[in-house]
Amino acid sequence: MQMQSADVGDLAPDQLRDLYRMLANVRQLDRDAVAWQRQGLIPGYAPMLGQEAAQVGAGFGVDKTRDFIFPTYREMGVAYTVGVNMVEYMSTHKAIWHGGLYDPGATHFAPFQAVVGGSVLHAVGWAHGQTLNGTAAATGGAASGSTTGLGVGLAFLGDGASSQGDVHEAMNFAAILKAPVVFFVQNNGWAISVPTEQQVAGGSVAARAAGYGMPAVQVDGNDVLAVLDATRRAVAHARAGLGPVVVEAMTYRRGPHSTSDDPGRYRTLEDEKADGGEDPLSRFRAVLLADNVADSAFFAAADADAQARADEIRDGVVALESRPGSEMFDFVFQESTPTLGAQARQWREESEHV
Repeated sequence: MQMQSADVGDLAPDQLRDLYRMLANVRQLDRDAVAWQRQGLIPGYAPMLGQEAAQVGAGFGVDKTRDFIFPTYREMGVAYTVGVNMVEYMSTHKAIWHGGLYDPGATHFAPFQAVVGGSVLHAVGWAHGQTLNGTAAATGGAASGSTTGLGVGLAFLGDGASSQGDVHEAMNFAAILKAPVVFFVQNNGWAISVPTEQQVAGGSVAARAAGYGMPAVQVDGNDVLAVLDATRRAVAHARAGLGPVVVEAMTYRRGPHSTSDDPGRYRTLEDEKADGGEDPLSRFRAVLLADNVADSAFFAAADADAQARADEIRDGVVALESRPGSEMFDFVFQESTPTLGAQARQWREESEHV
């Protein structure tokens, strides 16, 4: 296990500028979403202030055509980066849908959930399915039986979730089966109101990987380039059929756990300033300026565009209406029964007469 940092590497200037635009868009939308909750537009939201580099860097590091992302309730930045429709994403925060109205099959972004640690099990199951499909294809005559084309599952979890039994089961299962999955841990310093050092034995989630026989890297989660590089390397390892990897992005949750949380109960503003580290956006801005990739006019335009985009999303969220109750019969049950069929017909008939 080692801490990694990175420079601009092989990214072209346009790609570097795109990275900053994404960071700015995510930062602005996150701030606005908190304001929407305060205004009564949405009933709840889990902020991600301070974790923009970890999420945008990880999202840039996957292949959206074959990899699949399994988020928690805090991965708005990842969703934005991989192109999920953010109005459809926010439908859950508006409490009219569970997991987002977007199409997981098309976006390769699974419905997000509030079950702490639950998504990692789904990621491992999906990843093992990729191995089975790859083996079957090879047996049926695919080129040389190689697994280098495996889709990779990217499972997100926090330092608090790492203490869940589901996470142990997922990592053990993945290691035994060499499932192509990356466990991406955002260690933001707090498991709601409990600091990491009081609930993660040893203080590092990445250090646990050795017990499962899998490689791990601990990366500066406020450095978007370091996160991107670490994610790409981990994904390449898993795609080659070499098994799972743990990536632990060391960052800091600069705001509350959720809009119903009061962080002042367990830490002070002085603590936040002392422990938060360098702001991810300011840090990357300095890199782009030093390398003459962008100037002040670019940053002003990027910030203005981010606000305009957030305003568009707000309008879309305001326009969202309640979903038809009949969708319960369409999406909740994989196989219908005579009783369910009768209930669905009755529901639709009654709805037509309202």
